[in-house]
Amino acid sequence: MVALNFRVQLESFAYKKLCDVRNSCKSKSLPMCSAYLASNLTNVAPTSTPHFEDPKGITLKKSIKLFSIVAAAALVGGVAVAPASNAAKPKVCLALDTGGVDDKSFNASAWAGAQATKNIADVSYVVADPANPDYAAEVKSLVDKKCNLIIGVGFMIAGEIGKAAVANPKIKFAQVDDPGLVDGKAVANLKGLTFASDQTAFLAGYLAAGYSKTKKVATYGGIAIPTVTIFMAGFENGVNHYNKVKGTNVKVLGWSNATKTGTFVESFTDAVKAVQISKNLEQQGADVIYPIAGGLTFATAGNSVTSKKSVVLGVDSDMFLSASAAQKDIFLNSTMKAVGASVKDVISSVAANKFSNAPYVGTLKNGGGGFAGYHNMASKVPAVLQNEIRQLTKDVISGAVKVS
Repeated sequence: MVALNFRVQLESFAYKKLCDVRNSCKSKSLPMCSAYLASNLTNVAPTSTPHFEDPKGITLKKSIKLFSIVAAAALVGGVAVAPASNAAKPKVCLALDTGGVDDKSFNASAWAGAQATKNIADVSYVVADPANPDYAAEVKSLVDKKCNLIIGVGFMIAGEIGKAAVANPKIKFAQVDDPGLVDGKAVANLKGLTFASDQTAFLAGYLAAGYSKTKKVATYGGIAIPTVTIFMAGFENGVNHYNKVKGTNVKVLGWSNATKTGTFVESFTDAVKAVQISKNLEQQGADVIYPIAGGLTFATAGNSVTSKKSVVLGVDSDMFLSASAAQKDIFLNSTMKAVGASVKDVISSVAANKFSNAPYVGTLKNGGGGFAGYHNMASKVPAVLQNEIRQLTKDVISGAVKVS
């Protein structure tokens, strides 16, 4: 019973000491609090230490001090270690192109991927001025903002991202739709996020050729840049493959692999011109149109609803999901880039301190590209053609069929 009383007195004293220190620590910063804890718990002054005597007359001062040291470690751990689980999130900033964050295409996909990492990163974005884009100033604003990771979205901004990466080696950079090279060389703090877009476009060409009633299909681009023309070239190659397999002669309007020339809006925002191009292609007989122009695809879809002369293939994302109710009935399918997944992946790597400049390449094989689905058009696409597309996808993945 006496020993029990000693233990109760000891625990009561230690608990009171811990409470006093914790209350005193509330108003202090983390480093100051840690020091305060060490001073008040591990250095118990002899004058303040109670002398409880056990049944054998042994002083318990050493036991109290040992208890205090253990308690200090636990309490410091509670104050200093717990916040480590809430360590400062990396600041991630996206530099978007002129289409805006709600372009229902490329920028929107990238931002969706970034938002999916809110639990591990602080994400934000800036958008280039559609009327007068200044990509250098856009990227510099993010450097000045002291972002830990800056992600350029769109081919047009790639040059400035590369320059900034070289000039700011302590900041990590990633570039969507670009291999992430500067003067043909890799940069340690710059990661390229690219896609084998010709693979999905090849499938789109085959599908368009197989679906067309007029035996004329079409494509047009936003701007004549490599990340656009790769789709257009792949599309024609897919049509040509269909012609070879079926012995048909489906024509492609809007692009020529032979001359490397085609039809372009010369922007990603001029909806009026996109509609005019769409009408011109319909007048030439095209009943399937594949715009490689981001959100302008919806301008073409709107025209298709009105004219009832064509259906549309979406690009970059599942555009059926963002289409109006009327437009949903004319989206034949969409070729997807896993832009959001690639953005999410690089942000996660930075948050985990595992960033690498090894380029990401999205393919049919790794899920970085593919068809979205036929949705409302499923019943209008012959089952035989759908089966052929499934087999063709496997053949492209295996290498049995070359897309270029």
